Amino acid sequence: MFALSDTLERRFAALKTAADFHSLRHVQERRESYWVRRRVAQAPSFVVDAGAMLSVRIAGVEAYAATSDTSQAGLQAALERAEQLARALAGHNLLDFGDLPQPAERADDVMPGYQQPQASAAHWFELLMAESARLPGDTRLVDSHIGLTFTAHEQIYLNSAGACLRRAQRYVFPQVGVTASDGHDSQSRSFGGTHLARQGGAEVLDQLGVIGSASRIADEALQLLLAPNTPSGPRDLLVMPDQMILQIHESIGHPLELDRILGDERNFAGTSFIRQEDFGHYPYGSPLLNVTFDPTLPGELASYSHDDDGSPAQREYLIRDGILQRPLGGALSQWRSGLPGVANSRACSWNRPPIDRMANLNLEPDDKSLAELIGGIERGILMSNNRSWSIDDARNKFQFGCEWGQLIENGELKGVVKNPNYRGISAQFWRGLKAVGDASTFEILGTPYCGKGEPNQVIRVGHASPACVFADIDVFGGAA
Repeated sequence: MFALSDTLERRFAALKTAADFHSLRHVQERRESYWVRRRVAQAPSFVVDAGAMLSVRIAGVEAYAATSDTSQAGLQAALERAEQLARALAGHNLLDFGDLPQPAERADDVMPGYQQPQASAAHWFELLMAESARLPGDTRLVDSHIGLTFTAHEQIYLNSAGACLRRAQRYVFPQVGVTASDGHDSQSRSFGGTHLARQGGAEVLDQLGVIGSASRIADEALQLLLAPNTPSGPRDLLVMPDQMILQIHESIGHPLELDRILGDERNFAGTSFIRQEDFGHYPYGSPLLNVTFDPTLPGELASYSHDDDGSPAQREYLIRDGILQRPLGGALSQWRSGLPGVANSRACSWNRPPIDRMANLNLEPDDKSLAELIGGIERGILMSNNRSWSIDDARNKFQFGCEWGQLIENGELKGVVKNPNYRGISAQFWRGLKAVGDASTFEILGTPYCGKGEPNQVIRVGHASPACVFADIDVFGGAA
């Protein structure tokens, strides 16, 4: 762990520069993936990626350059490229970066158990083949996949103000999916979709219940083949945590990214229906809506002590009792806007600069058990596990589809329905939040596939949520 740390510190100290401030962020990732498709083991994948980003501030201009050559000469060359760019930009910059904070903390952020040895490829294939063998032999099951991806991430941030921030984390991304077809219709069912991810090692598989799930997933895919389409019309909607995280991500997370509100993403990913003047009083949802930025929750995918610009991270309310409190904005966006923010300046790797990103974005639990949530619905539908999503470029109007639906009548779960979909407008939807589940319904999930920025960055994001009930939502099914 941190094998290059002492070497990088010596090389950073030896760099020659006339910059007012300079920094180095080194990232190394090792990724291994194992898959079984239709009961056949696929070739494993092993990837190692490493490099460093050098940044400088000269006369109020900030510029950067990245390199995979971390020798003394390679780092010096990258630093000089950043200096050349900063000088070329002098006089053309819209912002003076000279007053930006210069973090000087020193800290180690090491996930518990990071140094424990990982099992062999043979072990993982044996586990996946055994799980695949649990799938029933029904000929309607036309496709299946079971996979595991493990990532080890080490990062070191150094700057000329004296900061030395080291991070070491492991991530686990399991996937289980089955597709059933009867020749006229096909239905897919998965365990968590792409949202089943946490920090940790092999223990995560037990925590999430991955092993042993394949037969249940297959049975549910077959049930969906026989189920009627979801009826259309307004109903109360019970959204389970594996769908709640997509709802939070798209209609709260992206609209609250401060660089987006300031216009930085307009030409690529769009804008936001939220304005700078909305913070502190805008009614984002019902009084039951409490949303936090929480990088302290153990095991969640984006837990960390400091962001990639060196700002210390702590839990903050973004929405409290339904009222919008603060945006998802790192040090630069806070300085530009004058608004309070959070430590969420993050980069996907060594060759990308940090920008405002979601990290751990969580909806806080309340006091209702799942039975109480169901019991409080006279005419409604339960939806679980996202399969499609669409939302406009201001993150306002949306339409989401789920894999699994069940009718709720007079406080009881009834039959399964397929092709469940719902739509709405973000703030109106959240203002319709009428019941929030308790800690027993709360699940910690996440996704490795959040894209943003130019050049594009795909980053890991954590989400946690209880089950929630929304009033009078427009739901609809597929074609008859």
